[in-house]
Amino acid sequence: MNKSPADPASCEQLIAGVIRPLVRGWQAYHVPPAEGLLKLDAMENPYTLPPTLHAALAQRLAATGLNRYPVPGYTRLKQEICRRLGVPEGYDVLLGNGSDELISMLSVACAVPGAKVLAPEPSFVMYQVSALAAGLEYVGVPLRADFTLDLPAMLAAMDAHRPVITYLSYPNNPTGTLFSEEQVLTIVEAAAPYGLVVVDEAYQPFAETSLMRELPRFNNLVVMRTVSKLGLAGIRLGYMSAAPALLREFDKVRPPYNINVLTEAAALFVLEHLEVLEAQAAALRQARTRLMAQLAALDGVTVFPSAANFVLIRVPDADKVFAAMFARKVLVKNAGKMHVLLRNCLRVTVSTEEENTAFLAALQAALQEL
Repeated sequence: MNKSPADPASCEQLIAGVIRPLVRGWQAYHVPPAEGLLKLDAMENPYTLPPTLHAALAQRLAATGLNRYPVPGYTRLKQEICRRLGVPEGYDVLLGNGSDELISMLSVACAVPGAKVLAPEPSFVMYQVSALAAGLEYVGVPLRADFTLDLPAMLAAMDAHRPVITYLSYPNNPTGTLFSEEQVLTIVEAAAPYGLVVVDEAYQPFAETSLMRELPRFNNLVVMRTVSKLGLAGIRLGYMSAAPALLREFDKVRPPYNINVLTEAAALFVLEHLEVLEAQAAALRQARTRLMAQLAALDGVTVFPSAANFVLIRVPDADKVFAAMFARKVLVKNAGKMHVLLRNCLRVTVSTEEENTAFLAALQAALQEL
């Protein structure tokens, strides 16, 4: 008797026949549940809008029509981003559902047979995931032990592999390292004959530096950002800028209507009040300085420099410390599982004074249990 098409064994047979072996071997991107926990694992801005702006935003969203598709070009939103967020005159932006979708667009657009993508490691995992998903090869170049960029190794790897895309997270996630501008521009120049360099400025509000101004100098430079870390993670909006001709090619693989009308309305509203988010970023930069000093004073804790809204630390046993903190309802990122260079490292979001104090208390208690 033939098996039913809905039989589990038949489904497994179907999967083996239609799903790429590469994908079958992957684990889905895991976001741990955080209900009832002090959530310090995702680099989110802990602050919300002031009550008056919150109410005004609610009115703006309530007046947004949901029965029509978005305006496909997002002209007004792109104009406001360019005007308020430092995009050079004559340059446009391409919008994505977070920077993840932008990375996917880049991978699809540049998926020339046999081409490679290169990035220092450890860095943002989606560079590799999106490259492999698009059929590109991926090459990782280890950072130095102190998480600074190994420029000679990067240049040698680029010369050997001639990648169509080289990613540089600036500052880098998950280490918080801000690579030197001179090193980044050296890489941009080296890649010019054959590939793009994508400078991912997701944490730009906390680094207070940017290479956006360098776009007119380099046709192969792409600068990518997101509004997530600025305080709008929930609306999922990323943008990138590059030479106009290059941006037009990327736009060909952008899904139509990829930014929903509520995201567009919320982004336009908040851009009118950008000073509020900038003040929040300034407060978090100050909190980062205090938190790093407090962490450095703890026995057994190594603190790495950070230009982002998180801090990477090394402890004697990251698994035990993570578990002990989780038992105290504090969730951080066990970065030690991400890369061999991150052994015994934890990554923690910089938050409010109250939440930072609670984190420090949980960390101290966890260290005492070792």
